[in-house]
Amino acid sequence: MAARISYDEVEIGAELPARSFPVTRADLVRYAGASGDFNPIHWNEKFAREVGLPDVIAHGMFTMAEAGRVVTDWVGDPGAVAEYGVRFTRPVVVPNDDKGAVIEVTAKVAAKDDERRTVRVDLVVKSEGQKVLGMSRAVVRLA
Repeated sequence: MAARISYDEVEIGAELPARSFPVTRADLVRYAGASGDFNPIHWNEKFAREVGLPDVIAHGMFTMAEAGRVVTDWVGDPGAVAEYGVRFTRPVVVPNDDKGAVIEVTAKVAAKDDERRTVRVDLVVKSEGQKVLGMSRAVVRLA
């Protein structure tokens, strides 16, 4: 698979398509099974509250992965992502209702490196109007 975007057509400041990702308790159960992370803070309200959380929270890596989809969908090739990192700043609280939570992601091209033919994409990741990931950045290698 090759990136569907060329380095020369990308401009600093270009915005990637914004996305919203719904998260339900069922999503957390599926993710726990796939990742092997069965920490009760991700499925047991009583336990989550006992350890000081407001309710069950999404796995940090789940949140990070959903945000990363904005970049991989934009570039068209997950293999083009050379670096991706975030800081976990606030949990995504997932209520036990029909709606769950929503992870909202916006992103824009923040820098270009002509020598390496890479672009840095900065992401803003929020839930309920609060940033949940900080320093969220991806470096994408383009032809």
